[in-house]
Amino acid sequence: MSQLILGLVLFLGVHSIAIVAPAWRNRLAARGGGIPWKIVYALVSIVGFVMIVRGYADARLAPELLYSPPRWTRHLMATLMLPVFPLLLAAYLPGRIKALAGGHPMLVATKLWALSHLFGNTTVADAVLFGSILAWAVADFISVRRRPARAIPGAPASKWNDAIAVVLGLALYGAFVGHLHLKLIGIAPFG
Repeated sequence: MSQLILGLVLFLGVHSIAIVAPAWRNRLAARGGGIPWKIVYALVSIVGFVMIVRGYADARLAPELLYSPPRWTRHLMATLMLPVFPLLLAAYLPGRIKALAGGHPMLVATKLWALSHLFGNTTVADAVLFGSILAWAVADFISVRRRPARAIPGAPASKWNDAIAVVLGLALYGAFVGHLHLKLIGIAPFG
């Protein structure tokens, strides 16, 4: 569990610099054309992510059960996950979906993903992982609405962006629940 927690501290910590010290983050990002900052940010993120994956995998070997959820939570989880992939794509495909998500559809997707996984997963490690990510996403969403907007690379505005985000997002959802979740995570969502 300590590896999971340290990984979350590293990963969410580096992603929280803009929340707690936006001016410092902007100064770091401005130095050297932003390349040194991006390298450090990426390295810390990757190390944190690898530690999260390994720590979570280790914790799943000896799970500490918190509760036993009712069967309907699986349906709630699947329903909450439906908009996640379209929202992720909408972050890079500006349109009405992005506007309806407060300009930050990736954070909305992250909150829905974490919340849905809290409903369907019942161990201490699940609560630590998904609860931490949910808390971070809520804090970042509040913070990002108070900060000046940064340009996010993406497709040019188009009337087709929302349709592309929905169609591709739902196809990704289908692929993930049908095959990829089992292959990558080791759990069949509907099995």
